Amino acid sequence: MAIGDAFVASRDYVGELTVTVTRDRLVEACRIARDKFGYQQLMEIAGVDYPERPERFEVNYHLLSVTHNHRIRIKVTTDEDTPVPSVTGLWPVAGWLEREVFDLYGVTFSGNPDLRRILTDYGFEGYPLRKDFPQTGYVELRYSEAEKRVVYEPVQLPQDFRNFDFLMPWEGPEYRLPGDEKAEAQAPGAPSPAPAGGPQKVEAKAQPPQPKTTDTPAKTGAGAKANKAATKKSKAAPKAKASTKPRAKKGDA
Repeated sequence: MAIGDAFVASRDYVGELTVTVTRDRLVEACRIARDKFGYQQLMEIAGVDYPERPERFEVNYHLLSVTHNHRIRIKVTTDEDTPVPSVTGLWPVAGWLEREVFDLYGVTFSGNPDLRRILTDYGFEGYPLRKDFPQTGYVELRYSEAEKRVVYEPVQLPQDFRNFDFLMPWEGPEYRLPGDEKAEAQAPGAPSPAPAGGPQKVEAKAQPPQPKTTDTPAKTGAGAKANKAATKKSKAAPKAKASTKPRAKKGDA
């Protein structure tokens, strides 16, 4: 790329070229990439935070060439106080993308006509993607039933004190841990484990008792009166039919 003294460094990795340019020549470098080399579309503006560097922030511009089906990345560096030139004059979509970087990293862009937060809530303090921003944030919000609105409160994450200053049980002193008492003795009445060896004899299951029965209806077991009543035939019982077979005469047999 013919950007002259704006060039700082370049890197070609897996077929994608990354070019680092000076901050004050960013707009010129982007214009050359768009008009001369055919990188028509600005796909993304991404920030990166390196707190150990003097200029801790990198701002990466991802460009796409529809003509060549290829991508390129143009990169500049800055700090908390120095603004980066806006490229909204080349790509109007950069307005929203620059607002995202400003909202999450605190990088300012000179020339952006509407540089304000776009993702975080109104009155949000800090920049969430900076490495020194706490993971829990500074405040939490909830709905207050008493006030009938959403309220902000300081983050409170109470946690019981836990002492981790001990060795593993198999490496040092035998510490008594919760639940060890269950393994010390069997509960009363618990069956003893079967000894190792051959198969054990299985005891036969107890048979149910044989019910008592009577041989004749007269033996009811309820007394003489019940026995007498049992011998009487019921009136509803059908009468036996007389046999029609003639009796054999004496002497015929």
